[in-house]
Parts: sequence; structure tokens; C-alpha cells
Amino acid sequence: MKTVLCYGDSLTWGYDAAGPGRHAHEDRWPSVLQAELGEGVEVIAEGLNGRTTAFDDNLAAADRNGARLLPTILGTHAPIDVVVIMLGANDMKPWIHGNPLAARQGMARLVSIVRSYDHGMGHAAPEILLVSPPAVSRTENAEYKDMFAGGDAASKQLAPLYAALADEVGCGFFDAGSIAETTPLDGVHLDAQNTRAIGTALAPIVRIMLEL
Repeated sequence: MKTVLCYGDSLTWGYDAAGPGRHAHEDRWPSVLQAELGEGVEVIAEGLNGRTTAFDDNLAAADRNGARLLPTILGTHAPIDVVVIMLGANDMKPWIHGNPLAARQGMARLVSIVRSYDHGMGHAAPEILLVSPPAVSRTENAEYKDMFAGGDAASKQLAPLYAALADEVGCGFFDAGSIAETTPLDGVHLDAQNTRAIGTALAPIVRIMLEL
């Protein structure tokens, strides 16, 4: 059995802005990825609303720092063959930092954690696929407009920064913004069609990484 860990934020959790609530299980992109890869592969969805790459956000009860929690999650689900990381949108919040270069450094930290972690029992470090999230879009939703002020411009820089990082450290890369876009309902999240599109698009890449 091959194992794929999907590590992300509300886009991986499946937040539905139309609810607000959560998309049906079958509409979340990790679920679509599971259906595409079929038997013999277990796809684990580790999505948390508000998760950042490597920065503290103490406005919620959960620990949103992706770097701090990743080692525990790696140990929980070991052995893992591929880790898919899609984070960075929440880094665009002004009180986090709003700087795409910092998000790039946060992603680099996550890669380092995956590769330096002792996966135990002779297991090698997993392959890593970095995914840049669809860019934040303009919205008339007052709460999200203020929450992600400036994020529409800043988040557009994530894809080229992540692509360059992937080349530098030898990871896979995919730009989710090339096939999906955020909903104008809040400018941040995805409707069912767009989150499903990500799972479908990632399947052939992950299949190659798993050597299926």
C-alpha cells in the first residue's frame, strides 16, 4: 500500500464559502485524488483552516503553524511515500506577514522538515510535491476583503517563487492556479468544481511520483 499525505489549509479541508461549511467528502480535492489513484494507494487529507507555512496565528484554538505540527503528522502517518504540500494563502494575511517571499521561506522550511525527519524502520524520506494555491481574488465580502488586504497581488507571486524553490531543492511542483480559481464569494476558497479540478490535475503527477 502506497501512502500520500496532503498537507494544507482550508482548501485541503474543503471549506465551502457558499455554506459556509464544508464540501461533500467526494468533492474535496484529496478525495478526488484518492478516486483517481484507486486501490493500492491511501490518500490522507491533513487540512486545517487557517494553517500557515511556518508562522504563528493565535486567533484560533488550533495550532496553525504548519512547521510546528508537521513532524508529529509525519510520525502519525508513517511510512509515507509522497507528501503534497499546498500552503501559503493564509501567509498573505497582513497580521501574519503578507509577504510572498516569507511564504517561500516557510515552504522551504517544510521541505527541510520532511527530509530531515527520522521516518524510522529504514524508510526513506517521502517524495515532495509543492503546490501553489490559486491566487486570492477580489471580493465584496467585507470580512475577507479586510482579512486578505493586498493578498490578491501578493499571492500571484507564490507560483513562480514555489516553482523556483522546487527546482532548487529537487521537488515536484504544480501551480493549482493554472486550473482552478477562488470564488468571488470570499476571494479565498474554492467551489466544488474548482477543488475537484485540483484533485484531477494532481493525479497523473502523483502517479508518476509513486511509480505506479
